Amino acid sequence: MDKDRIEGSVRNFAGKAEAGIGDALGDARTQASGRAREAAGAAQDLYGQAKDAARGATDAAAGYARDVYDRGGDRLRDGSQVLGQKVQENPLGALMIAGAIGFALALFMTRPARRPPSRWRY
Repeated sequence: MDKDRIEGSVRNFAGKAEAGIGDALGDARTQASGRAREAAGAAQDLYGQAKDAARGATDAAAGYARDVYDRGGDRLRDGSQVLGQKVQENPLGALMIAGAIGFALALFMTRPARRPPSRWRY
């Protein structure tokens, strides 16, 4: 629980008590002061709740990212082992696939730049 929530709840309770005393005594100034303190306490309590919610969401996102990162390393390791096994089983096919990928990359990298379309002038 955030300290803003605790302080806000205390202010809210004190404001209600002060407003009640103002009602009982018929003092408008004490009554208004109590209502203002009550509103400030409620606002501070809501601020504390928002901070708690943001902190919880941040912690949950960090935990999720940590889990994904940990599992991602395992998946990468497993995938590289499977790929290595497939290359050992069929080296000629793997060489042909690597050559095709290299050829396609060379085509994309040596391709001339596209010229913008010509503009019609009136």
